[in-house]
Amino acid sequence: MFDEVAAHYDRTNALLSVGNAPLWRLATTKAVNPRAGERILDIAAGTGTSSAALAHSGAHVVAADFSAGMIEVGKNRHAHNPNIEFVQADATALPFNNNEFDAVTISFGLRNVVEPKKALAEFYRVTKPGGRVVICEFSTPPLSLVRQSYFAYLNHVMPRVVRLASSNAEAYDYLGESIAAWPTQPVLSGWLRSAGYSAVAYRNLTLGIVALHRGTKPINSIG
Repeated sequence: MFDEVAAHYDRTNALLSVGNAPLWRLATTKAVNPRAGERILDIAAGTGTSSAALAHSGAHVVAADFSAGMIEVGKNRHAHNPNIEFVQADATALPFNNNEFDAVTISFGLRNVVEPKKALAEFYRVTKPGGRVVICEFSTPPLSLVRQSYFAYLNHVMPRVVRLASSNAEAYDYLGESIAAWPTQPVLSGWLRSAGYSAVAYRNLTLGIVALHRGTKPINSIG
């Protein structure tokens, strides 16, 4: 599915987010706090837009995605950037060593993983002790009025936008359903703690339409 929408993926996302996508990406980049010389894993990186923002710091960013189509578009788009390395990878079986990355991040991708708890365990495994995880994901607005308006947008407005912007509108049919079925912010925080992360916290963006989750791998961790 993602192979089929790769060509116009970023344009469609910009329209669907009503211009908020760059703001969410900026907030995520600030939360990751990439630094020169660090090694950062950007999972579900798609065409590498988020990876480029992280790599601007001088960090080396491994942009991993399950979709070969996304990887191909990303490689062509960022061929000039030596700080971005594209790798095709399954989030639930990452092809990396234990304790390899200073930070692991995923934006709007954990929701698409069939076994998200297994993916979080993998994120933990490849994070260095003292390293951090940052997850940006669609979430549940806490205010009832906002929540009702948001789901009305997902059900009635978004499908029309997708038909105009995407190269394969049918591929987005799952989007509204997957967002509605996704657990609340406290539940995802609990998953992060169960995976082993400490100092777990989240903050809502855009009235809770999106939430930014963070955690740290304990410095004395051995796995």
